[in-house]
Amino acid sequence: MEEIKKQITEFIATNFLFDESITLSVEDSLLETGVIDSTGVLELVAFIEETYGIKIEDEEIVPENLDSINNIALYISQKLSQVSAGQAAN
Repeated sequence: MEEIKKQITEFIATNFLFDESITLSVEDSLLETGVIDSTGVLELVAFIEETYGIKIEDEEIVPENLDSINNIALYISQKLSQVSAGQAAN
């Protein structure tokens, strides 16, 4: 999961943190700190789907899944586990 956190952090830094003086912890709310807005969430979803090969359903686009680097990494890990379990069952 640390590699996922690293990739997400790099994506956010490259695409949303234009002020290098801003420091962001893995637990900070990306929405409350103003790092991303609704358009940014859609960009983040597209990045996750493309990078990890998972489909994020509309009802899964909620702060509980996508509001901090920790939440995002946990969500991706869970989705990847579901995909792996589904493939193993077939």
